[in-house]
Amino acid sequence: MSSLGIDRHTGQTLTGWAHVVQSMQVIFSTGVGARVMRRTFGSAVPALLGQNFVPATVLRFMSAVAIAIDLWEPRFRVRSFSLPSDANDAESAGQGRLGMQIHGDYMPNALEGDFTVVVPKTVDL
Repeated sequence: MSSLGIDRHTGQTLTGWAHVVQSMQVIFSTGVGARVMRRTFGSAVPALLGQNFVPATVLRFMSAVAIAIDLWEPRFRVRSFSLPSDANDAESAGQGRLGMQIHGDYMPNALEGDFTVVVPKTVDL
């Protein structure tokens, strides 16, 4: 059985891969300690926003994303990151924007203990 949720923008039913992507967006936008009854939930991503746009910060960002997914989203396993050239031009970099893709394995039944990889998936950040 696939997990079932509600789309946070439309209120419609959300299942499958779309539910996983929304879950990751919530994890990345929630700072650790922000939720009163779940102090450990979230990621270090919000704390990195606004820092100098240098390679060390990009590496910390990737690490924060990978750790948060590993801790809070069992239906996706990170394999690699990429920085697509079409999303990362000089103008974007000058404005502090970075296009990133997360590549990994989608395991739709992981919440039930079945970690069989169904298909590789990519998430755009």
